[in-house]
This record gives sequence, C-alpha cells and structure tokens, in this order.
Amino acid sequence: MTRTRTFLTGPARASSVVLALTALLLPTAACSHGAPTATGSTGATNTTGASAGLGLSKVLFLGDSIAAGEALPLAAALKAGGVGFRSIAADGGGNVVGPFSDKHWKTLPGQIASAGPTVVIYQITTYDWGGRQEQEDAYGRLLTTVTRSGAELVFVTMPPIRPDDFYKPHMADLNRTPDAARAVAARSSGRAAVLDAGAVWGRTYRRAEGGRAYRSTDGIHTCPQGAARFTGWLLTELARLFPGFTPPDPRSWANTGWSADARFHGC
Repeated sequence: MTRTRTFLTGPARASSVVLALTALLLPTAACSHGAPTATGSTGATNTTGASAGLGLSKVLFLGDSIAAGEALPLAAALKAGGVGFRSIAADGGGNVVGPFSDKHWKTLPGQIASAGPTVVIYQITTYDWGGRQEQEDAYGRLLTTVTRSGAELVFVTMPPIRPDDFYKPHMADLNRTPDAARAVAARSSGRAAVLDAGAVWGRTYRRAEGGRAYRSTDGIHTCPQGAARFTGWLLTELARLFPGFTPPDPRSWANTGWSADARFHGC
C-alpha cells in the first residue's frame, strides 16, 4: 500500500506545520484542563507546586532520541518565550535506569551542574528498563542531583510505541515508569512534578490522525506535527506549574526551520 505523506521537506513541510498549529495546538493543550492533581491522570502530578523556586528561566531537557526530535521545536518555542534552553537528549540512551545508564551517570551530574538550569525536564525514555524499585531509585537519584544543583524536576511520560522484537521483552518495565516517577514526585516536597503526555499521544501508538502524520513509520519517533503538538501541550503545562511563564504565540516558533531537520524520518 502506498502511504500519503502529510509532511514534505523544506519550506513546504514548515508551511504545513504553521497552517495546522493554530487549529491544532490550542485544542490539544486543552485536553489536560485543570490544576495539577495528585493522581496525574490529566496532566501534572505535583502535590505542593513546583513553582516555588527560581521559576522557568532556563530549561535543561533530558531523554532519548524521541526527546531529541521534540527538542527541535521546543528550543524554538522557549527561545521565543524568553526562556533559556539546552537539550542533552541522546540517541540510543539518555536514560537514568536500565542499559547504558551507568555510563550516563558518569557525566550527567556535571552536565546538569554546568547547564545551571532552574528546571530539568526528563522525558522518560524507551530504555528505562528495570524493576519498580530500580526505577524509583534511579528517579530519586535524578531528583537529588537536580535539587542539589538548585533546580526543580519535571518528569514527562514517554509516547506509546509500537514495540518490535527489541522492545517487546521490556514493555512491562516501560509501562510502570509513570507510577515510579509519581512515587518519587510524591516524596519530593514539591520539587518534582509528573506530566502525563497521554493528552498528546493517547494510550496506544497512532501514526496519524485527521490526515496528519504525528509519528514515524518506525513506531517509535515523532514527525514534525507530532513534535509541534507535544511542544504546544508542554508549554501550556509548564505555564500551569510556573505561573510567571506565558507560552509564546505558535506563529513565533513554528516556521523557524526546525521541521525540515533530517531527524524527522518515516513521516
């Protein structure tokens, strides 16, 4: 079967994202109405409020290759909103528990300290394998590292994936990561929150919606429209957690060239 590609390359792809943003991003963000809740069922899990510190002045973004793609529009959006941004999302890793995490932990504390963030966002990765206690211990270690640097921590749940033979043995581990993160946030005295990205992606992998491709054909990564949708949602959620931050107009960041990046494939 021949697939119709919603996104083109270069200017045509960027224009497609721009045209869809006004109609798409704001209704998408509205999927998680209400103040942060203790359950995290609709958005943020944060029992006392993560905005008590320095606010949203500089963001450090952590995660795997999914996050690396999302970082492209997020960087443009936060720049437009006057917020400093750095991504250290890593292809084939970026995780704090599971394979490669021992190697990652050798450099992560220094990376966090040198970035000087006020907020660290950790999108849970597709490599966060391990038992429940292993996951909680690693997320707790990340929280301790972040708070020692003077920052606050925001966990973001990962998009659902279409698992191949590589991922199938680890899906039970990945499915419990939100609960492990919520347990750590509940003990954080308000220094951590959990955002449920199900408002963006749903609960199962869907490549397209309404004639637009949001996810790659590889079953894992995002397409430009999906990354834009995620960015619009995340900006709204960050504004809830950090009331001094106002999300910028999507027109200020949608057509800045990021949608033509070669990282977006299978779209």
